[in-house]
Amino acid sequence: MSAIFTLSILQSALELGCIYSLVALALFISFSILNIADLSTDGCFTLGCAVGAMVTLSGHPYLALFAAMGAGICSGFITAFLQTRMGVPSILAGIIVNTGLYTVNIAVMGFSSNVNLFASDTIFSLAKDKVQASWYDSWYKLLIVLAIVLVIGILLSWFLNTRLGLSIRATGDNEHMVRASSINPLFMITVGLCVANALTALSGAILGQYQKSCDINLGTGMVTIALASLIIGETIIGKGGMFQRVIGVILGSCLYRFIVALALRLNVPAEALKLVSAIIVAIAISFPYLKEKSRFYKMRSNNPGINRKEENTNVSH
Repeated sequence: MSAIFTLSILQSALELGCIYSLVALALFISFSILNIADLSTDGCFTLGCAVGAMVTLSGHPYLALFAAMGAGICSGFITAFLQTRMGVPSILAGIIVNTGLYTVNIAVMGFSSNVNLFASDTIFSLAKDKVQASWYDSWYKLLIVLAIVLVIGILLSWFLNTRLGLSIRATGDNEHMVRASSINPLFMITVGLCVANALTALSGAILGQYQKSCDINLGTGMVTIALASLIIGETIIGKGGMFQRVIGVILGSCLYRFIVALALRLNVPAEALKLVSAIIVAIAISFPYLKEKSRFYKMRSNNPGINRKEENTNVSH
């Protein structure tokens, strides 16, 4: 057991969990708040990584993060434009944008399928050089990523409690009510998707600098990973304040990466990780329903009067 649970596994799971939590937060905005299935996440993640990698190669690793977010905003705007102005259903709009982004991404990468950053400075290498401490050499990546995610989480929870953020949340709850309140739901959807895709692209840019490479297929399956993290976080934390839900999404992402790390440690083939992700998503989504059904059957077994009442109801019908 001690060979399975090691400090290095925990550290790696936390680092990748924090990076991928930005994608989970993006899906939290589009899926949980706006009630929109944004399938452009895979392509937008690779877009952020590609733009960030190319800007990093030019010698601007910090600017690369903002450039990636700008590219993500453009992707989110196009997805929203197809939905709100062209009448394209949300799922189809995401598929269209995701398909088109493949060509855009490979063009950004200079029509190469991969780009390496081993000869370039990154936010991690620059931060490591500034601090000379033995303990920092092992944990600097986690501290940097954790600081970025916490800042993003605080800003996001604050934004969603502002007047604009409350309007976005109301649009996801009841678009007709929002329209009756003289709020433009189309604008709210556009803003929400732009913010979501900016977070997705930022995650891709950070991952590119973290692993010092960018691959054209890097974002494949990102929707499944983010959905698993989102559902796990909401299942663990439950409903609550906006900051509490944001923290839950981050914790869910870290827990998901920990499960994947354990699966690899148990010699699960890398080709089967997509199946593992699908199983995790299915279990996480069905867990609240199964928990409710289990509570109902337990209550019925402890109260036979419920069974007699159901039988009398069936007889009367």
